[in-house]
Amino acid sequence: MNKELLHLINRRAFLNRSAGSIGAVALGSLLDPRLLRAAPKPGSIQHHAAKAKYVIHLCMAGGASHLETFDYKPVLAKHDGKPMPESYTKGKPIAQLQGRQLKILGPQHEFKKHGKGGVEVSNILPHIAGVADDLCVIRSLSTDQINHDPAHTVFNTGTSLPGRPSMGSWVNYAIGSECDDLPGYVVMTSVGGGQSQPIASRQWHSGFLPSRFQGVKFNSAGAPVNYIENPKGVSLNRQRDVYHAITQLNQQAQQQFNDPEITTRISQYELAAKMQLSVPGLMDVSQEPQHIIDMYGCKPGDGSYASNCLLARRLVERGVRFVQLYHRGWDHHGGVKNGTAATAKLVDQGTAALITDLRQRGLLEDTLIIWGGEFGRTPMAQGSGRDHHIQGYSMFMAGGGVKGGTTYGATDELGYNAEKDPVHVRDLHATMLHQLGIDHTRLTVKFQGLDSRLTGVEKARVVKPILS
Repeated sequence: MNKELLHLINRRAFLNRSAGSIGAVALGSLLDPRLLRAAPKPGSIQHHAAKAKYVIHLCMAGGASHLETFDYKPVLAKHDGKPMPESYTKGKPIAQLQGRQLKILGPQHEFKKHGKGGVEVSNILPHIAGVADDLCVIRSLSTDQINHDPAHTVFNTGTSLPGRPSMGSWVNYAIGSECDDLPGYVVMTSVGGGQSQPIASRQWHSGFLPSRFQGVKFNSAGAPVNYIENPKGVSLNRQRDVYHAITQLNQQAQQQFNDPEITTRISQYELAAKMQLSVPGLMDVSQEPQHIIDMYGCKPGDGSYASNCLLARRLVERGVRFVQLYHRGWDHHGGVKNGTAATAKLVDQGTAALITDLRQRGLLEDTLIIWGGEFGRTPMAQGSGRDHHIQGYSMFMAGGGVKGGTTYGATDELGYNAEKDPVHVRDLHATMLHQLGIDHTRLTVKFQGLDSRLTGVEKARVVKPILS
């Protein structure tokens, strides 16, 4: 073969390979724009001094009634049983009362003012009332979706669109974890007191962020994490050999494909190995003083919300960045009086104990606690219960640089619309990120051609009046 022909063949081969490589890079950039983008290093995205280091989200799943917890309405009590004025409800979304005769249902429990700030709390929450000076109650929250699953999706991701990262994943991505032998984002669930709507695992998914930032579900009873224990007949040395072999294979694949998900897989195997040593110690509360266990009112390992609250404190103490506790039991379409009392009894003492315990350990100022459901309940009766309601409801925050002993915002006299200082769920997200040192407008990741963020493209604000 002459030199001219050989040169031509080599030139064509070079061009073909180059074109293929360029095409592969172009395709890769379309599928994963991060490959061609100088993105901030995950775990290092902070824009100003933080007031909080950790977040504990206490989700009252099912929709706790604001009218039986933190928003007393004397006018509602006065008009109990009377027709609901159409001016409130005309053209508004109603879940299960559509087309029915709407009658007002007055508050089912008494309220009293507590603490130096005179925060009004229902008598079904006596322990939470005892820490009223730590609470910032927001009475003017609103959201977008009126059914449970999409409403949870809005509360977790800022949008009802599926496949977006949860707020815990955004936080974990932005500032990372202080703990290298536990996940940066942990989720636990409990149940009791009322109808228990299911919670899908996608509520703590990482969406388009790398999967290492998604939440890890811990079991409240039994083995704390699935497959954390070695199978029978598998020794620690044998498992270590398997782990090293898998790591080497993944490293070779990463060198060949440069896929961020392979890096995630390597880190997840490494974390799993560390968790085998750290998790048993985390879950073993035998060293906790009896007065602490009594304060929470729990039997450790019983799968209760109170036990999960104790574990939440232990997780934050170890540097876990975001902890989410779901209590499934607040969906009271019927029997709202007895139902709210029963569910409140299961969450009241544990919540107050968590706040008190964190304060005593000097951790409350570093930990932002968020307590509330995906929506509230209607002022109108659904038999002896209340329907879903998104126009105005209540929740509280504590610690993490918020003003304790305060109440912010208000609904109208019947508790229907957020009337004074309305706060959308996205405002709550912006405020949470602000306390963690993050500007919500600058925490973005390129996805489908857009700079996507937790607070979306809609206008969101930091609720500065509630911050100390």
